[in-house]
Amino acid sequence: MEKRALIIGATGIVGGNLAQHLLACGDWGVTGLSRGRTAAHSGIDSITADLTSADSVTQALQGQRFTHVFFTAWSRQATERENIKVNGAMVRHVLDALGPAGTLEHAALVTGLKHYLGPFEAYAQGSVPLTPFREEQGRQPVDNFYYEQEDRLFDAARQYDFGWSVHRPHTIIGFALGNAMNMGVTLAVYATLCKETGQPFVFPGSSAQWNGLTDMTDAQLLARHLEWAATSPNARNEDFNVVNGDVFRWKWMWTQLAQYFGIDAAPFDGETRPLEHRMHDAGKQWSAIAARYRLGEPDIGRLASWWHTDADLGRPMEVLTDMSKSRKAGFLDYQSTSDAFFALFDRLKAERIIPA
Repeated sequence: MEKRALIIGATGIVGGNLAQHLLACGDWGVTGLSRGRTAAHSGIDSITADLTSADSVTQALQGQRFTHVFFTAWSRQATERENIKVNGAMVRHVLDALGPAGTLEHAALVTGLKHYLGPFEAYAQGSVPLTPFREEQGRQPVDNFYYEQEDRLFDAARQYDFGWSVHRPHTIIGFALGNAMNMGVTLAVYATLCKETGQPFVFPGSSAQWNGLTDMTDAQLLARHLEWAATSPNARNEDFNVVNGDVFRWKWMWTQLAQYFGIDAAPFDGETRPLEHRMHDAGKQWSAIAARYRLGEPDIGRLASWWHTDADLGRPMEVLTDMSKSRKAGFLDYQSTSDAFFALFDRLKAERIIPA
């Protein structure tokens, strides 16, 4: 049987880049499963289903045969208890629908560094492991829907006899529209607003992030990591951190981003100034900018996720990730983080999302 991939969330920042990578490999058939609110990329077959409903998923996948499934989407709920209930069920529904056919060889789950930091409502509370984060540090003693998703994955792998991998990226840089967790596009929109309205390009985060070391994950590198783990015996039944491989301080990166957009980086005075509290008029401003430059997306809500960028840049501690486990297993890929930002910005210009 040829390699046939089902991507849960194929229109998102992770799933979309993964789909394009697998299609470029030339030996994958790719199908996306989503709620159908966003059009799938060219070349991808589409299945629409409500992932929170076992009946909907079962009906949508009836008669389908896949060798690999990639979970790249989640559903944000009001509380972590609800996150656990809903997101764990989504994994279970898909695997219970696919498992009995006996064709599934591998299932990959994308989570993130909140595995170590804790969920949003208990973010960085209690005992956070020493950085760099390493896979052997394990779980934290807090409720976390990532753990529920993992447990449902492990249970199904035992029941239906397939391999698995878990992937923990840091903040992801990549092209996607309408994505709730997208720092790269958010910062591109913010820099454009500053340039067009004369606002200062102020770093919105904490002193710990401004001065400390950090890293990020390019969506295309993550796609290559997912494909590697799905086909490498060394990665079978393993969890992996996945980051670009370089480290930086935001006090340096902020200047690099400012230079790209031809603006000055405002001096940082140590005070955290969240974007969500300062962007009250951003929607009207962006609509005017979009009209002036004939941009493709006048709705700033489909581009910027102020809250998520604030959460990442406002962290009160160093967040840094170790990639030794992947390196030892054979994944040696690398991506310059500044180049990842610039490549994203170039594409946003080419796609007429921000002014050229």
